[in-house]
Amino acid sequence: MRNEILVQVERLTRCYSGVRVVDEMSFTLFRGQILGFLGANGAGKSTTLRMLAGVLAPDEGRIVIGGVDLLDQPAQAKRILGYLPEQPPLYHELTVDEQLHYSARLHGLSYRIGRQATMRIKQRCGLTEVGRRLIGHLSKGYRQRVGIAQAVLHDPSVIVLDEPTVGLDPIQSREIRELIRELGRERGVLLSSHLLTEVQTLCTHVQMIRAGRLVYTSALADLERQPSTRLRIALQAPPPLACLNQLPGVVQVDELGEGRFRLHHVAGVTPTALLIEQAGDWGLRELTPEYANLEQIFVELILKAEAD
Repeated sequence: MRNEILVQVERLTRCYSGVRVVDEMSFTLFRGQILGFLGANGAGKSTTLRMLAGVLAPDEGRIVIGGVDLLDQPAQAKRILGYLPEQPPLYHELTVDEQLHYSARLHGLSYRIGRQATMRIKQRCGLTEVGRRLIGHLSKGYRQRVGIAQAVLHDPSVIVLDEPTVGLDPIQSREIRELIRELGRERGVLLSSHLLTEVQTLCTHVQMIRAGRLVYTSALADLERQPSTRLRIALQAPPPLACLNQLPGVVQVDELGEGRFRLHHVAGVTPTALLIEQAGDWGLRELTPEYANLEQIFVELILKAEAD
C-alpha cells in the first residue's frame, strides 16, 4: 500500500543548553518513499534521526511509527524500525556471521528464525562470501553493508540511515546506494546526507533543514516539473546592466562575466522574444533556460541564508 503512513512526526523539538537544535519539526513518511534530509553541518539532521530511532528522547513532540507511539510504546515501535548510525555499531573481533547472529538475538528473533534471517540478509546485502571473516579485516564498504544488514535483519518497515555512504569510494558508494534503493521499494527510508548528488539520484523526496527547522519539502519528481524562472544568456556586445533589468518580467540580473548573464524572471513571463529581436544589436550567442535543481535551492535556502 503506497499510501500507507509509516512515520508521523509532529512538532519534534530538542534543545541543548537552551538552544533548539531541532525546532518543532513535522513531516510524514509513506511506504515506498526514500526521504532525504539535507542540511549544512550542525543543522540537526543526526539529532532528528536519533530521536526517530528512539535513542534520544525529544523535549517536545510526538513520533508515531507504524501506528505505534514511540514514546509510549518504545519496544513495540522499535520492532518495525531499523537504524544505522553514522558509525555502524559493530564488534570488529567478531565474524560477520557472529555479528549478525548476535544482532538477531537483540532483535528478539528465535535461534531458528534468526539463522534463516541471517542467511537471507547476507545474500541480499552481498555478504555471503565474507560470512566467516572478521569484521575488523573488512573494507569500509563491506562494514557498511554489515551495518545495514543488522539494521534490516528483522525485516522492519522503516529504515533510518545516517550518512550511509560517508567515507566510501565511488564504487562502494554506488553499491550501497543500489542496496538502499532496493530496500526502499517496499519500505520507508529516512536518510541523512550532505551530498546533493546522492539525494538527487537515490531519494524520492527531499527535506532541507536549517538551524533545526524544515525550510523546504518536495518530491523530486515535482521539482523536475517546475517551470524555469531563470535564463542564461551570452552577448558579444552587452548593453548596460540597467537595460537588462528593464526587460519584461525580469526581477534580477546576475553578471557572470565575459558577456554572460543570468536573468531571473517571473514564472510564465520570459523575455526570450525581446532578446531574439535584439540579437543583432547585442550579438546574442546563448539563450538557455535554467531549471530548478537541488543545488540552486540548497544555495538559496541554506548557504545564502546562513551567510546573511
